[in-house]
Amino acid sequence: MKSLILSTFDINGGAARAAYRLHQGLRQINIDSQMLVQYKTSSDRTVMSYQNKLEKLLNQMRPTLDNLPLKFYAGNHDESFSPQWFPDLIQPKLKSLSPDIINIHWACGYLQIESVARFTQPVVWTLHDMSVFTGGCYYSLDCDRYLNSCGACVQLQSQKQQDLSRWVWQRKAKTWQPQNCTIVTPSMWLADCAKKSSLLRDFRIEVIPNGLDIQRYKPLNREIAREWLNLPQDKQLVLFGAAATNHPRKGFNLLLSALEKLVQAGYQDNIELVIFGSSSPDNAKNIGFKCHDLGNLNDDITLALVYAAADVFIAPSVQDNLPNTVMESLSCGTPCIAFNIGGMSDMIEHQQNGYLAQPLEIESLARGIVWVLSDGDRLQKLRQRAREKVEQEFSQDLQAQRYSNLFREILINSESGI
Repeated sequence: MKSLILSTFDINGGAARAAYRLHQGLRQINIDSQMLVQYKTSSDRTVMSYQNKLEKLLNQMRPTLDNLPLKFYAGNHDESFSPQWFPDLIQPKLKSLSPDIINIHWACGYLQIESVARFTQPVVWTLHDMSVFTGGCYYSLDCDRYLNSCGACVQLQSQKQQDLSRWVWQRKAKTWQPQNCTIVTPSMWLADCAKKSSLLRDFRIEVIPNGLDIQRYKPLNREIAREWLNLPQDKQLVLFGAAATNHPRKGFNLLLSALEKLVQAGYQDNIELVIFGSSSPDNAKNIGFKCHDLGNLNDDITLALVYAAADVFIAPSVQDNLPNTVMESLSCGTPCIAFNIGGMSDMIEHQQNGYLAQPLEIESLARGIVWVLSDGDRLQKLRQRAREKVEQEFSQDLQAQRYSNLFREILINSESGI
């Protein structure tokens, strides 16, 4: 069985890293997995990208050209909407690679909407956000227009029913058919959203959680980890991290508000904040806690060290699928705190391996931090259960086996005409 994973990136961003981990896992169980990306960052020779000068030139121009329609709208300045109209270069590649089955991952800015209908192989489409079943936004936030046909897009600040989001939705509705495509979501929350959506309600939808290398992300000696990272030994460390820490959806401002509550309660002498990510929050230094900004971290070894050094990881997202950061932290034996939204409850067991705060309630988030950090024996039990949870449900091998079984079932049914 020859499978092909399509992704905009290979290791740049959470969705790409999840896809790349699946590619690695499939190869480790002897599946002939190939991975084709628009932008390659890793040095992995099994990951393919576009090499000739014309392809590279078009790919450099693609983000600018594909986002041109957004210039006509006042909203959406945080790059979280994709029109997917600019033609891609995928068909010649597919002919040369000749896969048995295609597994699409996050492909905004890479695949044109209409291209998927031209694939002759069975398609498994792994969703990493809501963009596949919306009129272009990655996360709908408080908007539910994707249940019908989008239009008057809140994120575009549009008042018109026939706007860009309606045009994108109509192209998807006209093109995508359920006969040759199976949807996979990493979280139960995203599966529920997809089943309710007007675009995917008739598709087969399966839930397969992401996986990770639990031998690389594992508990390490906390004192040594802090010594290597030059972090204090005598403080409780609260960790926050995201690919884009400044993005409002990641909720850093809500975490700051919760920490301010802890300052008012007199915790500032015992707790320090550690942050990693590609952008440093502007307001992180004015919260009353000492803050350690580690910058952008991409390699697994350093990330595992950072998780191991922390006492607790906070993921205060207002809407999220199945964040890699939470899974990585739990795998390193570091409990997690999050609002009870999206796919968080798939990973965090309330008061067993972390704490699920009431959605978007700052007081509840602050109480969760105190609850996790205030009892040493309890914290040790949380650490043990955190690691157990990942070993039982989120290993890379388990994810690869689940995808392999799905691929084989689809191919058998396809050959028999079912």
